[in-house]
Amino acid sequence: MNRDINNSNIYKKALMLAVPMMIQSGIANAVVLVDNLMVGSLGTECISGVSIAGQLLFVFNLAVFGGLSGPGIYGAQYFGHGDREGYRQVFRLKIWIGLTITLAGIAIFLLAGPALIHLYLTGSGDSFNSDMALIQGLDYLNIMLAGLIPFTLVQVYAGSLREMNESITPMTAGIFSVFVDILLNYILIYGKLGFPEMGVKGAALATVLARIAELLAIISLKRRRAEAYPFLEDVYRTLRVPVSRVKPVLRKGFPIFLNEFLWAGGMAALTQCYSIKGLAVVAGLNISNVLCNLFNVVFVNMGVAVGILEGQFLGASRFKEAKDSAEKLLWFCCGICVILTISLISLSGVFPKAYNTTEEVRHLASWFIIITASFMPVQGLLNALYFILRSGGKTLITFIFDSVFSWCVSVPFAFALCHYSPFSILTILIMVQAADMIKVVIGLVLVRKGIWMTNLVSGS
Repeated sequence: MNRDINNSNIYKKALMLAVPMMIQSGIANAVVLVDNLMVGSLGTECISGVSIAGQLLFVFNLAVFGGLSGPGIYGAQYFGHGDREGYRQVFRLKIWIGLTITLAGIAIFLLAGPALIHLYLTGSGDSFNSDMALIQGLDYLNIMLAGLIPFTLVQVYAGSLREMNESITPMTAGIFSVFVDILLNYILIYGKLGFPEMGVKGAALATVLARIAELLAIISLKRRRAEAYPFLEDVYRTLRVPVSRVKPVLRKGFPIFLNEFLWAGGMAALTQCYSIKGLAVVAGLNISNVLCNLFNVVFVNMGVAVGILEGQFLGASRFKEAKDSAEKLLWFCCGICVILTISLISLSGVFPKAYNTTEEVRHLASWFIIITASFMPVQGLLNALYFILRSGGKTLITFIFDSVFSWCVSVPFAFALCHYSPFSILTILIMVQAADMIKVVIGLVLVRKGIWMTNLVSGS
């Protein structure tokens, strides 16, 4: 571990950790893109229904991510500190937290799914059939519930392996699931090889089966190379976690869970505000998000890698290296995002044409892509700032920095603009995204002050 930390080429270390994650996430998002194009061939109502259900599942996904992130901070620091038993106990705690969140999510979707989807259809004053969109969204959501437990367990394994600098195994399992998903989508959506034509239900079922395949793959790969993962040796000897380990993790981790849940809820609320402008906006945002999310995996996973590396520095009490590398990686992430911006804008006029929808939806989608791309360097910088602050356990600060800002600034601003201003949806989107510059300034000040540099596992 000390040899790894001493590596002066911090950019190379970050890329070696991040690139496999980018590949895995990129391929997964490419599958979402293919799924979306297949569903898009079924009509605008199908696009909108699946998009709305996907927005709700996005909130769940980030709730799981947030719930596992608190233990993940300790996992990275225990690994940097060389504490194997502490690392195993954190893994066990992840299982308990992940399953608790998942069961709660399933219950909420079963009880309130129709009402949640309907929230996005109240502004559809155009020619689209909102009732059909509701039906399609419910069909998709109800089947997707079966894949939530496999999804959560994959996140437990993948996150734990990455905290010990192992991102190849999760990537391999993810690639395997991608091929399963593409094949099953083609078969089940369109009714090939003797199977019935299932439409959006087929897309959901294919995703569920692919998630199960990914879980089985990651467990199998981990067992075959057990000697490479000594920190996970005998991890299932017991699932009990000492209270002395649980309390500090939950104290640091709960603000992260709350932050991710509320931030995702804030993003869903923003989409709901935008939906007041019509169902065409929902469809256009879906098309834009599918393409932009394919590019987002670069800076998102760079942020994850930055957080892991900074956590390892802090766990080894190498504070000077932590601060120096943090500033270098911040601007490295921002520079990468400039390249992403140019690439996305070049595709903005071509990609929406692949969808079987109206010219209005395609026009909106093209401009949504351009606007999102233009602010990508800002988002990349914010993402890296967030993970740096979080790596030292400053979870209350990141809570205020992220979700409190979303609910106190972004959502009310978007609500007021959508309901009471004469501005078009494009102008509103620009104004809301520009408000994030406030967070950039605050984040840079906090990182440069070094208040995030704390060793959580040795008490220093």
